[in-house]
Amino acid sequence: MSTAPWTIASVRAALAQKRISARELTTEFLGRIKRRNPELNAYLTLSPERAQTQAARVDAAFSRGEPLPPLAGVPVAIKDVISTRGLRTTCASKILESYVPPYDATAVERLEAAGAVILGKTNCDEFAMGGSNENSAYGPVRNPVATDRVPGGSSGGSAAAVAAELAVAALGTDTGGSIRQPGAFCGVPALMPTYGRVSRYGLVAFASSLDKIGPFTTCVSDTAAILATIAGHDHADSTSAAVPVPDYAAELEKPVQGLRIGVPEEYFGQGLDPEVGAKIEAGIALLEGLGCRRVPLKMPHTNYAIATYYVLATAEASSNLARYDGVRYGLRAQGATLVEMYRHTRDRGFGPEVKRRIMLGTYALSAGYYDAYYLRAQKVRALIARDFTSAFETVDAIVTPTTPTPAFRLGEKTADPLEMYLADIFTVTGSLAGVPGISVPCGKTQTGLPVGMQILGPHFSEGRVLQIGHAFEKAGGSSV
Repeated sequence: MSTAPWTIASVRAALAQKRISARELTTEFLGRIKRRNPELNAYLTLSPERAQTQAARVDAAFSRGEPLPPLAGVPVAIKDVISTRGLRTTCASKILESYVPPYDATAVERLEAAGAVILGKTNCDEFAMGGSNENSAYGPVRNPVATDRVPGGSSGGSAAAVAAELAVAALGTDTGGSIRQPGAFCGVPALMPTYGRVSRYGLVAFASSLDKIGPFTTCVSDTAAILATIAGHDHADSTSAAVPVPDYAAELEKPVQGLRIGVPEEYFGQGLDPEVGAKIEAGIALLEGLGCRRVPLKMPHTNYAIATYYVLATAEASSNLARYDGVRYGLRAQGATLVEMYRHTRDRGFGPEVKRRIMLGTYALSAGYYDAYYLRAQKVRALIARDFTSAFETVDAIVTPTTPTPAFRLGEKTADPLEMYLADIFTVTGSLAGVPGISVPCGKTQTGLPVGMQILGPHFSEGRVLQIGHAFEKAGGSSV
């Protein structure tokens, strides 16, 4: 059966009407992956046995007359930094090439409990460190919209899998833009939840105060359905927030008329590609046509966000990645002494970008520099968060470009790490503030490259962010 693109609703309808079984749908998607993945490199590891077992479980329950669970038979991909029991989890690194976790992440458990079928693990930048998916130890992912372009990073494999219809939905992680930026580059909705909204239990840590798990989908209503499944308090994660999870599906249909949309001037200045800027302005005009009110904003600490993020994130990465020493798990290289073994293991196991960030972070935390870098960055982070708090006293949501440019060519920025870091300039602010944000497709450039519009809301306002994104999508926002 070749129905495409599949959505959660269409999968449920097809199963309920017995037009297809969960096993048949799983077989179809595994076939698609076999045909297209050699070109895209979106998947690193497939789990056909696990997928077919789960699909058979869904079919058997339905045949017994049991109601279909919310995600019954929905084919889902998981970024390879999220633990999956019995299924290789490499973090796209040689140091974990053979690592097989003994447990599932909470988000994965909740997806399967809702009937989802896990197809496999998607490629990403090594340990989620990168903005192009060119830092993977297993080769770059290609953007399915234009295969000479990057899909964005670090969750490029998840974005590419959904955009290429190799999964109905996928999980990614966002530390400084790693869900929203690939979503923009590949032209699919991509949501970063509030910090603490989704359990991080089972997520391999990059920067623990910034990491968040969130979904890629083909439509905003599917984004809401995936978030409703994985959100909520988890006793296994001390940073998980005990905040009630609303009915996101109901939130989608609320009218947007009268909502105040903040447009910060700092996001529309130097460095913004003119075509991207024009599309975002057209998107804002569409929202105004739906009854939203545009409110100009100033967010004065935006210009300090990149420097702040790359001090804090690298400092946390330096601490978190100290565990990969060749002793407990993962790669172990030979050495005449313990120190030599440590050095050889980390030198062979980590790629250049991971080494760069470990060294930056170690320097920022070192004696004599802690106050000048790490402590000062924490103070600036508080000022950036205060910008958002102040803004949300006068607006209901903030709208910006997701990225300053469309997807760039493979290899275009690899020689200049600073230029690569600047691609995160519009996403790191929301990450530092811990607020939720979604990137929704907002037209294409003249050469057919997707543009993403970012919608940010106050803490735990995912319902409002989804509401605005859904209204924008229904009004034709993807083709402005």
